[in-house]
Amino acid sequence: MPTKYLHTMIRVSDPEATKAFFAILGLREIRRYENEAGRFSLIFLAAEGDEDAPVELTHNWDESGYTGGRNFGHLAYRVDDIYAMCAKFQATGVTINRPPRDGHMAFIRTPDGISLELLQAGDALPPAEPWASMPNTGSW
Repeated sequence: MPTKYLHTMIRVSDPEATKAFFAILGLREIRRYENEAGRFSLIFLAAEGDEDAPVELTHNWDESGYTGGRNFGHLAYRVDDIYAMCAKFQATGVTINRPPRDGHMAFIRTPDGISLELLQAGDALPPAEPWASMPNTGSW
């Protein structure tokens, strides 16, 4: 399975206003995840027929406004082997900001500082070194 673009995440202060804005483009809500403990909502919007490339709206319930571009989140890609992909990036000098300790998810940054989420295709891989004990290295 080749690398697959999954979604772009943006943080929003008013989910309903943002949904109305994207509705003008023809995007509609296709799924939602509410996390009471983490106090956030993930709302995925997509155009009809393009449901496999949504925009993820992240609403942090207690935030009071975003400044300085903090509302842009990340691009997400599904990969066949998250450990191998992280090793490829690491071999070129890329820092793994959030290592794939769980065999499922990692975060890296582009040379311009844009965050990329890498997600393991299918089930998570079993924890493996050096990833399982590697600490986070900065924000992701």
